[in-house]
Amino acid sequence: MFEDFLNALANFRRQKMRTMLSVLGVIIGVASVIVIMSMGQSSTKQIQDTFGNAGLDMVNVSGGFMRRNRDAVTLQFNENFRENLFANVRNIKKVWYKNSLSATISFGETSVNGSCEAVETGYLEAYSMQLESGRFFSVTENLAGAQKIILGKEYADLLFPSGDGVGKNVLVTADKVSFGFEVVGILKEQNTGMENSSSSTYIPRGFYAKKITPNPEASTIMVQATSNEFSTQLVSDITEYCQELTGTEGSVWVNSMQTMIEQMNTITNSLSVMLAAIAAISLLVGGIGIMNIMIVTVTERRQEIGIRKALGASPNIIRRQFLIESAAITVMGGIAGIAFGILITLAVEYVRSLSFTVSTTSCFISFFFSVFVGVFFGFSPASRAAKLDPVDALNGE
Repeated sequence: MFEDFLNALANFRRQKMRTMLSVLGVIIGVASVIVIMSMGQSSTKQIQDTFGNAGLDMVNVSGGFMRRNRDAVTLQFNENFRENLFANVRNIKKVWYKNSLSATISFGETSVNGSCEAVETGYLEAYSMQLESGRFFSVTENLAGAQKIILGKEYADLLFPSGDGVGKNVLVTADKVSFGFEVVGILKEQNTGMENSSSSTYIPRGFYAKKITPNPEASTIMVQATSNEFSTQLVSDITEYCQELTGTEGSVWVNSMQTMIEQMNTITNSLSVMLAAIAAISLLVGGIGIMNIMIVTVTERRQEIGIRKALGASPNIIRRQFLIESAAITVMGGIAGIAFGILITLAVEYVRSLSFTVSTTSCFISFFFSVFVGVFFGFSPASRAAKLDPVDALNGE
């Protein structure tokens, strides 16, 4: 078998142009599959890097304007609902209530407009947010409704260009009413899923309940799962619980960052597999080209086949010789295609500023599929050579 492989390489050297044209289809097919699958993996990794790992155990529950069913019963996100949710749904670690309001934050002559989130103590820590300076809210500040504020990085840079915002007092205006707040912390800029650590501000929910809306219902509930792996299931469980509670569908809108990432990954992977399957068609086209070349090769080497049969070579030996030759073409094409595919992937990801990711699975699959194509399409010409009559072969050109 090794001797047949060496003979195949010798035949390739004698027919360089023919061999290159035969290999070209295999190279393009293998490279296409690798590039598509690798780009899919890079896109998936980019999605994960964009959202970060923070907040993957958090589930968002919203109502009101988020309802998709006009007949759905509106739920009241009060303390009674929080207690019942915790008691009736498994895998819940903590239930956080949050309210949002549009506000203008001012310091001196500089003002910024944006969302101000009224959150409970520990919420930001649970979301794995990090501080660039200062501290988070204390339990006492939340209960007392203290006028403390934590700024996102972008807002802090606009209000305090010199970077000394902690300890300064800012004016927060909402619904034409202004309150003075002491800046106690500034957040780092980071990927935190559903929370924006750059352009958001946070105040104690206790202040919101005392000065903005007495005894407010929450506009948004953030449910922390006991582990990231339960986030997706928790979305289904909370949705089902709310449907049973109201007897209608669409009362709440429940989602999680983990679920969104999984859905996007599923879509990306499905598209990658579909495109890779289309690209693999070029391997079949290349296989047809190889079969055509092998038929020509068998015709040209009829006398060689006749001599080998006259010297005692069995049909199996002749068949194996041409099968190995056909497979050798696709092996070379597969190796060259892998190298070419990696280079293209590296170039594209460099241009798109993506992290370099090569799908090793696609490399193995496309390589072995190319070898299979070579054997499959080489079998007919090899069998044709094996069936030649020695006398006819020696007499033919």
